[in-house]
Amino acid sequence: MDSQALIAELASTARLAARSLSTATGDERKGALEAIAQALNARTPEILAANEIDMANARKDDMHPQMQDRLLLTKERIAGMAEGARLVASLEDPLGRVLKDSVLPNGLLLKQITVPFGVIGMVYEARPNVTVDAAVILLMSGNAALLRGSSTAKNSNEILLTVMRDALSTTSINPDVLQLVPSDDRSTVKALLTARGKVDLVIPRGSAALIRMVVDESTVPTIETGAGVCHVYVDEHADIAKALPILLNSKTHRPSVCNAAETLLVHRAIAPTFLPLALKALSDAGVALHSDSTAQKVAEKFSIASTLATEENWCTEYGILEMNVAVVDSVDGAADHIAKYGTNHTEAIVTEDKAAADRFVALADCAAVMINASTRFTDGEQMGFGAEIGISNQKLHARGPMGLEAMTTTTWIVTGTGQIRS
Repeated sequence: MDSQALIAELASTARLAARSLSTATGDERKGALEAIAQALNARTPEILAANEIDMANARKDDMHPQMQDRLLLTKERIAGMAEGARLVASLEDPLGRVLKDSVLPNGLLLKQITVPFGVIGMVYEARPNVTVDAAVILLMSGNAALLRGSSTAKNSNEILLTVMRDALSTTSINPDVLQLVPSDDRSTVKALLTARGKVDLVIPRGSAALIRMVVDESTVPTIETGAGVCHVYVDEHADIAKALPILLNSKTHRPSVCNAAETLLVHRAIAPTFLPLALKALSDAGVALHSDSTAQKVAEKFSIASTLATEENWCTEYGILEMNVAVVDSVDGAADHIAKYGTNHTEAIVTEDKAAADRFVALADCAAVMINASTRFTDGEQMGFGAEIGISNQKLHARGPMGLEAMTTTTWIVTGTGQIRS
């Protein structure tokens, strides 16, 4: 069977199975997520064994450390995935919510309610946790899922789908709502992206190159999730005792993820005091530094390893312990730098001056702005959404971490007593 026919068959099967979701109660969908959470915990050894096969192949192929970290599953990460499923189940049911309820002058009752999109395709790289995160969010929001991970996570994704489908078989939800698209043939991606009329929405999650490919080539509507060239701006009115931990957490807590900071911006007035501390702290944490001419002079003065930043450095999402450093003259200078090199993901300001914070927020055209907090908080679980299906950098239809509500659309229900239009 060729890839187009395969995707058409998977989508048709998933759409038919999704009737078990659209007719299920909120409690039944919550119960399905609880069954998945229990199964993930109970079958952790199987999942780890499959993931180790993928990790062994990754090490043999010299996969980039960033990608290896994203591929790796541990007991703690699997437990986190199970807890994420429970968190999603604990949230308010996103379906059937009445957004508008009115009576028209002609007596018609008008109601707008939330409903699922239908069949949603996910295209993602080397992140088996996305398999579970996407599945539980789509299930709870009433959507069927076509999940196309990368070949590097083939064994991990297969066991995770098996575990979740087995769990669904013990509930009222048809397991066929979850379909794994084969990853051993690149043509399945193209077929998924062009299955307009069969697939209702495609969401990419991964590198900037993957996201751009999906957006450029898809004929199915897409939600563009984002590469993260995120910045931490330390203002002249910053509290240094706050600024250093925020900076280090933003960069080093988990450098492989999209909400990790890639560039430090420092106000010129505070640079003589803050830069030596910041550069040393970053260097001591193992961060390779690329500095503008001003920061480079400070690094050289204090014998801190750093190279002069290039234009390419400012645009790079490193995903590893590597960071750029620049000195700016004002909040507006920081905003100008971010506008030129940022990716509309997450920007942070550290300041005790409310006017500076307000101006930074007004100038920062991005999905999330942090004031005196780490960029790492741009996360569905941290923001109380449970698991997230991705972080959208675009403005339609969703922006920021996408949870249950972002995976719904609306239907208008018009109830009459025999009215006809004149």
